[in-house]
Amino acid sequence: MTPRVKTTKAFYRTGSTTVFASQYDQRFSYCLHIPSVHETTSTPLPLMVIQHGTGRTAAQYRDAMAEFSEAHGCAVLAPLFPAGIGDPDDLHNFKFIKYRGIRYDEVLLAIVAEAGERFTIDAERFLLQGFSGGGQFAHRFLYLHPDRLCGVSIGAPGRVTLIDPDREWWLGTAGFEERFGTPVRLEEIRKVPVHMVVGAEDTETWEINNPGDSNWMDGADAVGRTRVERITALRDNYTELGIDVTLDIVPGVAHQGMGVLDAVRQFATRVLPRVS
Repeated sequence: MTPRVKTTKAFYRTGSTTVFASQYDQRFSYCLHIPSVHETTSTPLPLMVIQHGTGRTAAQYRDAMAEFSEAHGCAVLAPLFPAGIGDPDDLHNFKFIKYRGIRYDEVLLAIVAEAGERFTIDAERFLLQGFSGGGQFAHRFLYLHPDRLCGVSIGAPGRVTLIDPDREWWLGTAGFEERFGTPVRLEEIRKVPVHMVVGAEDTETWEINNPGDSNWMDGADAVGRTRVERITALRDNYTELGIDVTLDIVPGVAHQGMGVLDAVRQFATRVLPRVS
């Protein structure tokens, strides 16, 4: 067999890839880890999407999941939604899905589709994981696109949206259909395995109790002061509605996304098929 010649283009598209601009909207970008099994299988690889938080540490999360990617034969995709789009001081726009004409859920779906065109990846249904601001995005994305998810892992969101038609968006889902053009499809949401995770020591409140800031609504603290209390309230809301959810509270961990990844890996092992 003639050895495969590795070109520059091929090199930067295997393993931990370079950062690609989205062809849908070049203000946004993404990187991936493509496991070595991609070179030898014709089976589309399962996909795990890791959504960053306020710190935009997309590549760091991708790198932290590279070993898992290789072991399980899944592609890992990390989108990057830069701060300051539309407002140079804004940090939070993507977390609430819709911002100044941008639909961040649609940006993500376009990036997933692009990755599916570049690589042999199952781009139809994927596992979505996010921590902190990424956890906020992840559970709101679930309300919009349950049919695209084989699972969702919601990590330590500082602000939660209950499935509650009596609470104003984004505290609840009142006006959801008018805002997004689709209703909350509870029966489809119930089909998605839901994982929630937070550190047991994630109890600082300075960032999430900030009246007057752009990411605050009066009533955000009605379901708890800390991230532990708020994610527990979200779990209880889901459970009452018949949604299958597992909550992991990780001992000894504060607000540290890397500190809860073992729990995320365990969940991903359950919901993603293994390709070898």
